[in-house]
Amino acid sequence: MEQNVFIIFTACNVLYINSVDMESLTGPQAIAKAISETLAANPPYNATIVHFKVSAQGITLTDNQRKLFFRRHYPINTVTFCDLDPQERKWSKADGGSAKFFGFVARKQGSTTDNVSHLFAEMDPDQPATAIVNFVSKVMIGSQKR
Repeated sequence: MEQNVFIIFTACNVLYINSVDMESLTGPQAIAKAISETLAANPPYNATIVHFKVSAQGITLTDNQRKLFFRRHYPINTVTFCDLDPQERKWSKADGGSAKFFGFVARKQGSTTDNVSHLFAEMDPDQPATAIVNFVSKVMIGSQKR
């Protein structure tokens, strides 16, 4: 069973919402604060479809349409936290539906103390945010504690 989960959840498309500097804040507080700041933004952020790939090396995001970036990689040793929005807020999708927020916190490149929260919303009901978060937490964050 675990092998099938690995195959299904190593890569999927999600909605990339925003990345927010968090200084030294991490954990659920960082995710909640980033979502609050993102939802309060005027004008509001537009979601972009990105390919979200989790591997033993880290998380790689690929913006296939190159709207915001081409590819970003977050090495495994920089990812410190991944979870759903602790306040259970949802992203309003362009098609009128809504989707669960989730995000991960990674150390800012070149820093040992500053973090960035990267926010996403689930896109495909077959790839729910809960499953993505569980996979990232188990594979990446769990492997750092060994």
